[in-house]
Amino acid sequence: MTGQVLVSLDRDRHRGLTIAAAVFLVGAVTLRVVGVPTIDLHGPLHYLGVMDPLCGGTRATFLLLTGDAAAAARYNPLIFPLAAAVLCVLVRSGVGLVAGRWLEIRLPRRWRRGVVVILIVAMAALSVRQQWNAELLMQSWPVARS
Repeated sequence: MTGQVLVSLDRDRHRGLTIAAAVFLVGAVTLRVVGVPTIDLHGPLHYLGVMDPLCGGTRATFLLLTGDAAAAARYNPLIFPLAAAVLCVLVRSGVGLVAGRWLEIRLPRRWRRGVVVILIVAMAALSVRQQWNAELLMQSWPVARS
């Protein structure tokens, strides 16, 4: 691998990522139109009060798309980097389709371990944060917002 961080390729080597971003976008738009599901889709640990990093993600997505960023952050702040990533991937795909060149970010090997450690620490911190907010995350929807 060269020392380049940004590389332009003649084909999309991350089509699966593009498809995942498109599926997330379709799901988010459907959620915005239809609303938060009334069906409870939680796992058994949720009923024991154990929250995971994704708890509150559906409500946070809905709230972000309705323009209530503060409430979205209360339910799950992961929605902000996730929404930014989806937007970046879809813009990358659109530019790639039009230009025929695909931008790729390649981290030098010496950076990869640090990025993985940062992601693990961030997910652990989010898990702790979500557990602190278990009472909010276990309330039925809709709840009275203050």
